[in-house]
Amino acid sequence: MSLFRLDASILPGTSSSAELADLVEAEWTATRPGVPVVRRHLATDPLPAEAWALAATAAFVPEPDRTQAQRDALALAVRLAAELEAADAVLLAVPLYNYGVSQHFKTWADLVIAGAGAGTPVLKGKPTVLATVRGGGYGPGTPREGWDHSTPYLTRVLSDMWEADLTVVERELTLAATNPAMESLRPLAAQLHGDALAAARDAGRELAAK
Repeated sequence: MSLFRLDASILPGTSSSAELADLVEAEWTATRPGVPVVRRHLATDPLPAEAWALAATAAFVPEPDRTQAQRDALALAVRLAAELEAADAVLLAVPLYNYGVSQHFKTWADLVIAGAGAGTPVLKGKPTVLATVRGGGYGPGTPREGWDHSTPYLTRVLSDMWEADLTVVERELTLAATNPAMESLRPLAAQLHGDALAAARDAGRELAAK
């Protein structure tokens, strides 16, 4: 029995996504004390940017003809996929950056696909919580409606490709407290923050119960 937690914030000391994930994890550990939590932080311990290309091309090269770099990259990919497959539950904290998924999270996902195989549902039926945050507002009627190209990608990969039993906890307007141009949105931001914290606690309890 174990929980795999992945963080992707480039600001680990002040991460809004980590705040939500911490609450999920706290509920998990309260219900399952002593159960190990396997951690991977993509910002503080980044993956090599070139690893995916090396791992992907290695699959088309006979093993004796692979370079050492290809062998190392493929071994890394297999190890990352194995971390997911070995876990009983999964927690991912992934912010929106520049309207899309961050390059370091994309590298991780691509390596998992290379290590497990493109058609392998590495999270099939596995309880999984995605905690994702956005600095602005992207809902219907907002100026940035349709600009969130991260959350649809994440749910497509986690739910449709990897077949996770997925719960998504979201928070918007995380920059309102520090951005003067968003001052009028601060009451709404505070409400959304509270809602997200409550949702994270609920998700943690549900994750531990599954």
